[in-house]
Amino acid sequence: MLQFLLGLSDRQAAEAVRCRIDFKYAMAMELDDPGFHHSVLADFRDRLAEGDRADRLLDLELARLKEAGLVRERTTQRTDSTHVLAAVRDLTRLELITEAGRAALEEVAGTFPHLLDDLVDEDWGRRYGRPVRLGKNPTKPKTRILATGNDAVRLLEHLYRNGTDRTSGPRIQALRQIMVRNYHRDAAGHLRRRTAETEGAPGLPPSSRQSSLPTTPRPATHGTDTSSAGRGLPLT
Repeated sequence: MLQFLLGLSDRQAAEAVRCRIDFKYAMAMELDDPGFHHSVLADFRDRLAEGDRADRLLDLELARLKEAGLVRERTTQRTDSTHVLAAVRDLTRLELITEAGRAALEEVAGTFPHLLDDLVDEDWGRRYGRPVRLGKNPTKPKTRILATGNDAVRLLEHLYRNGTDRTSGPRIQALRQIMVRNYHRDAAGHLRRRTAETEGAPGLPPSSRQSSLPTTPRPATHGTDTSSAGRGLPLT
């Protein structure tokens, strides 16, 4: 709830748990508690979204708030758990894709800087010149996810046109996997976001199969299937 209230991505929420006293107090944690890896939040949301667990949890919270006198009786209260989960997921995907694109650009700039001369302009410099900052109330995250995805496609296709040896770096490969798992092409060839609700299109993979950047440590997940990493988004 604190994450949604402050408009934080998973990485930012995990960092707040490590560094902020108010987060530790709200979670009854010791001041020297190191917190947890941000991927735990995505795994927790997946479990919470099964069945009606989220609704039951929010109903319980609402009952406790009524007992404490923080919510008036005989009024209608909404527990929009679906909207909360969807909003947090969009912020996390936006941060992941933007950071993946930024890391890939840094890798290319360090090995083949001349390839970026005809690609990177002032707008790209503003978007990827520093770590992503979503702010308290990010505007149009779904539109930004699609725009960032189109930038990533342009980068990957540009590198493939200039030789496959330009695409062998670990950050380039991580970006391609993230793109395959978060986007697909429609019948007209346009880039579209993957969603769990879209009919006739590949859905989102489980959070355990969502890629992290190679520079970000992530606990191993046993039994992870990566056999579909190259499906759904031809970029070569």
